[in-house]
Amino acid sequence: MMKPDLSLLEKNLGYSFENRDFLEHALRHSSFVNELLDKNIQDNERLEFLGDSVLSLIISHLLMDRFPELNEGDLSKIRSNLVNEFQLSAIAKKIELGAFIQLGKGELQSGGQKKSSILADTVEALLAAIYLDGGFNKIFEVIRRHFYGLFSALAFPEKNQDFKSRIQEIVQASFKSQPEYTIIKETGPDHDKTFEVELVVGDIKTLGTGKNKKAAEQVAAQKALTLLDETGL
Repeated sequence: MMKPDLSLLEKNLGYSFENRDFLEHALRHSSFVNELLDKNIQDNERLEFLGDSVLSLIISHLLMDRFPELNEGDLSKIRSNLVNEFQLSAIAKKIELGAFIQLGKGELQSGGQKKSSILADTVEALLAAIYLDGGFNKIFEVIRRHFYGLFSALAFPEKNQDFKSRIQEIVQASFKSQPEYTIIKETGPDHDKTFEVELVVGDIKTLGTGKNKKAAEQVAAQKALTLLDETGL
């Protein structure tokens, strides 16, 4: 099978590697490496670890600059909304990362190139690769370019992040029905519960988790909006 042209990924990233070995390392999923006979080839899990820390540091820096009026608690909430599987996988899809990830046969057959968890982990590995290849200033600019546009929407959720209201408007207009939310399960002690909610919109089903029912519904609605957007509704 012909290997994808990594220069296309570099173009989507807005960064060209001095040492392509870093890039190739970041794209090797553990399922791919486990099938190789060469035990000297490493998967990208250690890069994920580093990339998570690099991303958190730079997002924190950018948030402090962008929102000098916000306190530590508010900044932490915004950062958690930025540095999570949903946002990272969305960025991965934007740069068409799935086409470049090296996966084992089992993961390929099960659609691993589209799995949010794999996409998000590979983004973190990719950020670490850029940091190791180009240094702090280069990765700072890459993260700023891909994340900064999300800051305002996530900083003022009451104005910009009412996904439930937005999806209700779309559903009423397109499906002539109401979105249906159902609590699937509750886990944890009474003082620290986590809720999982299923949202059904036409043929689309999404799951959301949160520390209360409303938060879980918002996550489910946000995922459904993304899927609806991909279908052109």
